[in-house]
Amino acid sequence: MFRSRSKDEKAPTEKVTADLSKQPRDPEAPKGRPTPKRSEAQTQRRRAQTVPLDRKEAAKRQREARRSDLTRQREALNSGDERYLPARDKGPVRRFVRDFVDSRFVIAEFFLPMAVVILVLSLFGNANRALQNISLLLWLGVIVLIVIDSIGLWFRLRKQLNERFPNEPKRGAIAYGLMRTLQMRRLRLPKPQVKRGERP
Repeated sequence: MFRSRSKDEKAPTEKVTADLSKQPRDPEAPKGRPTPKRSEAQTQRRRAQTVPLDRKEAAKRQREARRSDLTRQREALNSGDERYLPARDKGPVRRFVRDFVDSRFVIAEFFLPMAVVILVLSLFGNANRALQNISLLLWLGVIVLIVIDSIGLWFRLRKQLNERFPNEPKRGAIAYGLMRTLQMRRLRLPKPQVKRGERP
């Protein structure tokens, strides 16, 4: 006689929802979300399998991945393998710039050895005025020669890049080449792939 109405009302709705869940869904009815691509589904599945148990495990895996990437990158810098080179060295434009610079004799690559010689001369020049003047003239001469050589290289390289890669982005390529000239040939990374005098 004093039954609660809420229980009576809940019972039929529960039956209805149970009946609906048992009914098979119409295959042509929309499911309310887009179907993921196969590659996305596989990626999500792999992520779910490789989710680390704790933060330490995640950090350890990240360190190992970074170490293996750096090892591959170091090997690529020695061998010239394009796949694993750093972003600044990748691409046909950068490869051509490296080959263009490495195939030429440039004065700038001898800047460091000459700077050491001039420094030694200037140290001994404190006692001898003539040696100090010679070291100063040598210093000025080296700088002037490097500037003239770099300007010539800049024009030649720009012309070659415009001819060979008219549609490729060339931003920063000439500066990349000029910075490479300042390194001694045997210390350059990626390692030179062409001999002197061999045109790329």
